[in-house]
Amino acid sequence: MFNNLSKILFIFILMMSTMITISANSWLSAWMGLEINLLSFIPLMTDNNLMSNEASLKYFLIQALASSILLFSTILFMYQNNLMNYSLNKYINMIILSSLLMKSGSAPFHFWFPNVMEGLNWMNSLILMTWQKIAPLMLISYLMIKFMLFWSIILSIIIGSLSGLNQTSLRKLMTFSSINHLGWMLMSMYSNESLWITYFLFYSFLSFNLIFLFNMFKLFHINQLFSLFFMNKTLKFSLFLNLLSLGGLPPFLGFIPKWLTIQYLTFNNQFFMLTIMIIMTLITLFFYLRLCYTAFMLNYFENNWIFNIFSNNFLMNTYLFLSFFSIFGMFIISFIYYLI
Repeated sequence: MFNNLSKILFIFILMMSTMITISANSWLSAWMGLEINLLSFIPLMTDNNLMSNEASLKYFLIQALASSILLFSTILFMYQNNLMNYSLNKYINMIILSSLLMKSGSAPFHFWFPNVMEGLNWMNSLILMTWQKIAPLMLISYLMIKFMLFWSIILSIIIGSLSGLNQTSLRKLMTFSSINHLGWMLMSMYSNESLWITYFLFYSFLSFNLIFLFNMFKLFHINQLFSLFFMNKTLKFSLFLNLLSLGGLPPFLGFIPKWLTIQYLTFNNQFFMLTIMIIMTLITLFFYLRLCYTAFMLNYFENNWIFNIFSNNFLMNTYLFLSFFSIFGMFIISFIYYLI
């Protein structure tokens, strides 16, 4: 529908709108940045595909609803301040936080997230899972309402873990994994103001690493993964080790942000939340390990001529290079920290 130049322009506007939101000094300016962000992402979502058009319509309706709630709350907040009546500020902040949680896809406002993800291609899914969360999470960090955040964290981690157990779609699997990681990000945000940024960067890198491969081979379902085993043994091991790294299994790179969050929660004596988060994350690791068990324990025939094609492929070498940091990143960071 749009040529490459138009898509580059929309991506540039998308990035600038996020910068406007996180640098805004008022809620009205932040709302304006979120609206520009929404209107620039919708053209990227639409394609000559019925499912993508339906997904873009659902995304527009949900984001427009959240934006209208945010705008209404902002106007009400300004009206309260003009009257010097601060009795309703607590409830207005709760409404604002609810709209931001809906925009980010946190539970219990996550109902739109899996359906929208199912209709997108992998590149748009990556943007929705990573870049589109920056602005809402930054605004959420300004409203640390303990009661609402704790319930959203618990529900996000539980729903993200349990809902992924019976999924066969890779996009929905990545969606519920994103909801689970979003709960960890919110908890790291509550523990330390800048820790969630570190968590987000690690999560974005690991998600990009997996989606890079999924997009390369046009993989959308779990049973398509097993067709890769006929191609390359190195590819098979790197793929599933990256999945385990995304789940936060030590000693892979994905364990580092969880390790830092656990450390801060221990210092703050948040043992109840820590117990729930670790148990639910173990459930997430269970359905990753279930896939890995099938991949590692069963024998598959391999065609050497396909292996030779992929060994000279630039994209494949790039993926294997990124996978090296995903798998051995914890050892590299620990070694650098020891040298410093």
